[in-house]
Amino acid sequence: MKYIKLVELYEKLESTTKKLKKIDLLSKFLSEVDKELLPAVVLMTLGTVFPGWSEKELGVGFKLLVKAMSIVSGISANKIEEKIAEEGDVGLAAEKLFKKRRQVTFITQPLTVEKVYTNLKKVADITGEGAQTRKINLITDILSLAKPKEAKYLTRMILEELRVGVGEGIMRDAIAKAFKVDPKIVERAHMLTNDLGLVAKVACEKGVEGLKQLSLKPGRPVKPMLAQTAPSIKKAIEEMGKAFCETKYDGIRVQIHRKNSEIVVFTRRLENITNAVPDIVDAVEKALPKKDFIVEGEIIGVKNGRPIPFQYLLHRIRRKYEIEKAIKEIPFTLFLFDVLYFENPLIDEKFENRRKILESITKTKEGKVELSRKVEVTCENIDDAEKLFKESIEAGHEGIMIKDPNAPYIPGIRGKKMLKYKAEPETLDLVVIGGDYGEGKRAHLVGSYLVAARDEDTGELKPVAHVATGLDDDTLKNLTERMERIMVNKKGKKIEVEPKIILEVAFSEIVKSPEYESGYSLRFPVVKRIRDDLSLEDVDTVQRIESMYKKKFG
Repeated sequence: MKYIKLVELYEKLESTTKKLKKIDLLSKFLSEVDKELLPAVVLMTLGTVFPGWSEKELGVGFKLLVKAMSIVSGISANKIEEKIAEEGDVGLAAEKLFKKRRQVTFITQPLTVEKVYTNLKKVADITGEGAQTRKINLITDILSLAKPKEAKYLTRMILEELRVGVGEGIMRDAIAKAFKVDPKIVERAHMLTNDLGLVAKVACEKGVEGLKQLSLKPGRPVKPMLAQTAPSIKKAIEEMGKAFCETKYDGIRVQIHRKNSEIVVFTRRLENITNAVPDIVDAVEKALPKKDFIVEGEIIGVKNGRPIPFQYLLHRIRRKYEIEKAIKEIPFTLFLFDVLYFENPLIDEKFENRRKILESITKTKEGKVELSRKVEVTCENIDDAEKLFKESIEAGHEGIMIKDPNAPYIPGIRGKKMLKYKAEPETLDLVVIGGDYGEGKRAHLVGSYLVAARDEDTGELKPVAHVATGLDDDTLKNLTERMERIMVNKKGKKIEVEPKIILEVAFSEIVKSPEYESGYSLRFPVVKRIRDDLSLEDVDTVQRIESMYKKKFG
């Protein structure tokens, strides 16, 4: 398929903000695509070349892309950067620059979707010596064939900022409409595979029956089930009737897979950290049966009998050298709380049954692998939940989880079947999309951060607040260095960056605000911590903020 055909679809999608119109455009296009090419088209319209379970990234920074554009266009890197700053968008700048380019390829064949998809997947796989040169060669290979309009979307795609307003929700509905299947069946297939490209191909080839056969597989991580905030312990338990209350640990949530003899540890953002936690792998090997499984838990670090702060956990996880020394300095304990697969998928089982299975297969060892502390509570013994909460806080943990014992496991969904209750005020996980340099002694540091929420329908990022408190000078320095590496535009003291850094932001109140595109703002926002354990898909949504506002104010 010629890439220009996909670009024409992008143009139409970008030109409308109407969800139903986008679904119509997409469904018609998907129904006409060759089934072997469907996965590539679906993923590329979502702005990626990898399924949701993959930890891979293209890993192409702004400077590297500019260098490739310069080679292809014959225009200096400085002039390209000036044009991008002027347009405020790498795609618009590329389109205009490629209309004037002096370097013209002698190859006349058109750019194809297959070539773009293949080259970009190869870019992500390149590592080691000479990686940048090899990446540039692959990028220039496709840019040299690109027409101006194609360059607009190619350059955005390379920076993983396609901006056509298509998120997973719209894509799911488009697949359902294109292949005439129930959207709920498509949604469930996506939940279990975390791969909309695969879902589209199966829907096209095998319809409803094929989608129903898709299920969990060890080795292929799924998004974790998410928790809402409980208004109070008493109210939450009264609504459920019966609840399992567990200690909420402030650590790194992990999903651990065993497939044949291999054990793999994924974070909640589906990042493979197996090599960083050999002590956890060893402990799991000893604690669980040598059968295929998927279990969930929380890794915490313990020092002097107390859990260590979250950021120190991340430091240990990210160490690439002297790991044995790090294990001695910061020993890890794994607290297991759920099982999703044991010889067969279990997510449709009630949580009460899953917990019994987990307890029956786990050989606990204190300080290595333990089960989350749990109490069963009804309206008759709410005091037991209050007691667990108090004791959890005193032990240095975050609070408690309140779970419906009759609930199935629902990947990627935040609902009322699993609640959290913490001692601290409500927080939101928001992504940094820009910032402002400070004044005086802090003129070289980014001191204010523009943070955004995600629109769950379109996938677009919509600003919700500027946050400028809660960070010390060392953290500001570190964040400034990171932001300058991912900067895509700068005007005066203001910069725009790729959406790579996620902050947990506490606030006193949500208010309506015409100042921000989201329509809402946060009063007195404070950065609680940097969430390097989260991905862009974990960022809180505009819809959740709206729901929180309506819940409080009606």
